[in-house]
Amino acid sequence: MTYETITLTEAEGTATITLNRPEVMNALSTLMRAELLDAVKRAEKTARVIVLTGAGRAFCSGQDLGDRAKVAQIDLERTLRDEYEPLLRAIMDCPVPTIAAVNGAAAGAGANLALACDVVIASASASFIQAFTRIGLMPDAGGTYWLPRQVGFARAMGAMLFADKITAQQAADWGMIWEVVADEGFATHIAARAGALAKGPTVAYHGVKQALRQTYSNDLEAQLALEARLQGGCGLTRDFKEGVVAFMEKRPAAFEGR
Repeated sequence: MTYETITLTEAEGTATITLNRPEVMNALSTLMRAELLDAVKRAEKTARVIVLTGAGRAFCSGQDLGDRAKVAQIDLERTLRDEYEPLLRAIMDCPVPTIAAVNGAAAGAGANLALACDVVIASASASFIQAFTRIGLMPDAGGTYWLPRQVGFARAMGAMLFADKITAQQAADWGMIWEVVADEGFATHIAARAGALAKGPTVAYHGVKQALRQTYSNDLEAQLALEARLQGGCGLTRDFKEGVVAFMEKRPAAFEGR
């Protein structure tokens, strides 16, 4: 399938989805959201890891507000409910690991799109900003869910009220993202990280995702029951058997994945 606002490539188990509107810093239009949803759904069927990144100097500048004269006509509630929510849920519920490779500025809904991924890796020059209050809005696209869980209430409140720029290093220090990588080695590092996951036990990865996604809503009893059920499924896979044999033989495991 040919896309107009993104590209989708797949090699060696890694599907790379690139936001491809560099002239507007990869702002999220209605078409881009639809194409992103389609690409995630397509990639999860064949790939073992999905990388989401941006073309040009930005990751994503957030909602495309378009022509100034048409701003007042945007139905934000409908847009969030019908366009953003399905996309964010598709990323969150994706059965394979998702990596946000934040190559530049991630602002507004663009920042929260990145935070919806399982792992966020940023280049040293990247930044994150909850820019919503600068235009008279409150954060959306899952930001009020993700950010306080990642950085704590006080930091999330400050970041959202003041709309200050958060550097990649600051985001890493806060626990908002996984790691920061030098700009000149960024692409190589992302390929290595994605490649490692693509060679891994995908059923176990899916179990990790399910368990961690539910940990904040479960009590201890429910979480222990969930762990037991998911671990039981992992124990029935050929990858578990291969992992044990490889451990005993002191060699790297050759996981088949799903």
